[in-house]
Amino acid sequence: MIGRLSGLLLEKNPPLVLVDVNGVGYEVDVPMSSFYELPATGQKVVLLIQQVVREDAHLLYGFLTGAERDAFRELIKVAGVGPRTALAVLSGMSVADLAQAVAAQESARLLKVPGIGRKTAERLLLELKGRLAPELPGASGRAEPAGNGVDVLRALLALGYSEREAGAAVKQLPPGLAVSDGIRQALRQLGKA
Repeated sequence: MIGRLSGLLLEKNPPLVLVDVNGVGYEVDVPMSSFYELPATGQKVVLLIQQVVREDAHLLYGFLTGAERDAFRELIKVAGVGPRTALAVLSGMSVADLAQAVAAQESARLLKVPGIGRKTAERLLLELKGRLAPELPGASGRAEPAGNGVDVLRALLALGYSEREAGAAVKQLPPGLAVSDGIRQALRQLGKA
């Protein structure tokens, strides 16, 4: 399996790029999020690769970050989601946005991606829950609380509090508090508000 390519960027034709590695040109499909960050043609580039072997082809998908490749790998594990659809998802939203949409179970954000219908969006949310978001701490764009604060925050979100309310309550907790005590104190604070 090919896991990484390092060489000269010869061509850029969205979403396809051609990378010369010691005289061998590799055609690699990249999401638009990576495409826009690529250097100019003729420059050195390093891509993390996911190789997909089909009956009729060996395809390479490239990413500038490990988070993008990990998200791609999780996306193609979902039934009915192939590499092209996964590439479309990562082209239409950042990994952080995807993780946040999954954590909040917001299908509307996925429906904005071309080629994603309601059933596919719901399947993605269902199958990625618990697989994508925990691997991407801070992916929701906010700083994750340290220690047991993460567990307290998740418990409050599960109880129906908004992310803003739960985050504010967790910030007021003293460090080193047990999860059960943290939940109790946070609920008391939320009850006063």
